[in-house]
Parts: sequence; structure tokens; C-alpha cells
Amino acid sequence: MPACQCHSACSKAPVNPRFRRALWVALAINAAMFAVEITGGVKSGSVSLFADAVDFAGDAANYGISLTVLSLGLIWRARAALVKGLTMGAFGVFVLGRAAWGAMQGIPPEPLVMGGIGLLALLANGLVAILLYTFRDGDANMRSVWLCSRNDAIGNVAVMAAAAGVFGTGAGWPDLVVASIMAGLALSAGIAVVRQARRELEVTAGVVPQA
Repeated sequence: MPACQCHSACSKAPVNPRFRRALWVALAINAAMFAVEITGGVKSGSVSLFADAVDFAGDAANYGISLTVLSLGLIWRARAALVKGLTMGAFGVFVLGRAAWGAMQGIPPEPLVMGGIGLLALLANGLVAILLYTFRDGDANMRSVWLCSRNDAIGNVAVMAAAAGVFGTGAGWPDLVVASIMAGLALSAGIAVVRQARRELEVTAGVVPQA
């Protein structure tokens, strides 16, 4: 099988137990925060909060994929990272569409609910980011996990800023601006992960020499 010319590409990889534990904690936190934020997004009418909730759901799924392929060879971890990168990009496109729909509605969200849930989400994602920081320079699979946690923490700060903007102006545009920024982060991170995953797949297939 061409993809298995390199033994390390297909054989099982040693698993860092600290990384596995960090992924389980991250999965649990993201699943719980999805439920909190989707409820808060519906109640407040916030596009950025709703977008962050969908991001939490996507991240929980991504952490689950990472746990599934964690002990597999590089080729499987790279394939999983490729799927996650494409998912991150799709999320960015979805948020842009949701922001456009919110702009047409023209109804400002409830800022106090936005701010409170945004703070709770920031604390949750800050913990996840700290747990995963050590593994940010690993393979594409590890890097995608770190980028998810980094983007989430940035997004939570942005949601809180949007809540302050909505509170101060009485308008919905700060919420829409933040949602668009979050979409841009998801798109850029998705592109970065896809590029690294493709390079790793090329290495395992013998298309390019391993660095």
C-alpha cells in the first residue's frame, strides 16, 4: 500500500498520557459550554454568542476525533486534522452567513446575558488553553487542537466586547462585527491546519522528503 511505505506513518504512535487527559477535560468542558451558550444565544438573540456555541460543539467533536486517532500512525492523525481543518473553515462560512442574516433582522441582542455567558466561556476556554499550551507545536492533529482552544479564548473576549458595545450603543452592529471576526479566525485557522495536514500526508506518501 503506497501510503504505508514509511513504517512510522501507519504504525501506532506512542501516546502522551498528559495530552490524552487534557483532551478528555477539553471535550467535557466544550460539551457543557455548548449547552450553556446555545441556550444563552437563543435567549439573548446574540449572533456572536450563538456562533460561539456552535464553535463549542465543533470543538467537542474535534477533541473526540483527536482522542480516536491519538494512538494511530501519522497518516491517520493527519487525515483527522484535515477533516478538522475543513470543519473549522466550514464553521467560518456558516458564521458569516448567520451574521448576514442578523444584519437583515436589525434587532439588537440582550447585552447582559451576552456578557455574563461570555465571561463564563472565557474562564472555561482559558483552562482548556492552559492545558493544551504545551502541545501547540506538535503534529497537525495537536496543532489543530491548540488552535481551537486559542480561537475560543479570543472569541470569548470578543463576545464580551460586543456585549459592552451593544450595551453602550443600543445597536446590534457590535455583535455582528465580532461574529464576523470570529468567522475570519475560524477560516484562517482552518486553512493553516489543512495546509499542515496535507504536507504530512505528502510526507507519509513519499511525495516529499520528511524534514
